Amino acid sequence: MKQALIIVDIQEAFFLDSENYLFDYEKVLENINKLITWARHSEVPIVFIQHTDSNQDDDFAFGKPGWELYHGLLRQPKDKVIQKTTWDAFYQTELAQYLQEQQIEQLIFAGAQTEFCLDTTIRNAYSRGYHQNMLVEGAHTTLDSHVLNAQQIIKHHESVWNNRFVKIQPLSFFIRSKEGVQ
Repeated sequence: MKQALIIVDIQEAFFLDSENYLFDYEKVLENINKLITWARHSEVPIVFIQHTDSNQDDDFAFGKPGWELYHGLLRQPKDKVIQKTTWDAFYQTELAQYLQEQQIEQLIFAGAQTEFCLDTTIRNAYSRGYHQNMLVEGAHTTLDSHVLNAQQIIKHHESVWNNRFVKIQPLSFFIRSKEGVQ
């Protein structure tokens, strides 16, 4: 089954001000970079989703420092970058076409924010017929809300998603050695 690694919205805005730091971001970034290494070794295409806000005052507005993909990601020029303007990485983007052209059958998800862009994209992928998707445990995150803290949000969404919209897999499912080889 041909796979693609989809990394959603890991952008500088989450690292410029301590008020916007994602929960457990250091560990999540480490895990995402391990996934990127695994994907390169396994010849799995990597797609970076980049939120692009139409409000020029927003941190995620095109060209703003916060809009850039996080500098600490192990991104290479050959990796696909798809800009989106809503929470859904499929909505009015080239993602569906790209996946079809690459004959991708299974999506592996990581990124932010758990309850917004990641949730919307995961559910839409399922609705589009991608029924064998995976989410990597410890490779997605969010911020505290006024109702729940980030850990509660993550736990809640994982309980809703698992074995419905995705199968949640530990990083060790992909990474069996220090070299990042499956």
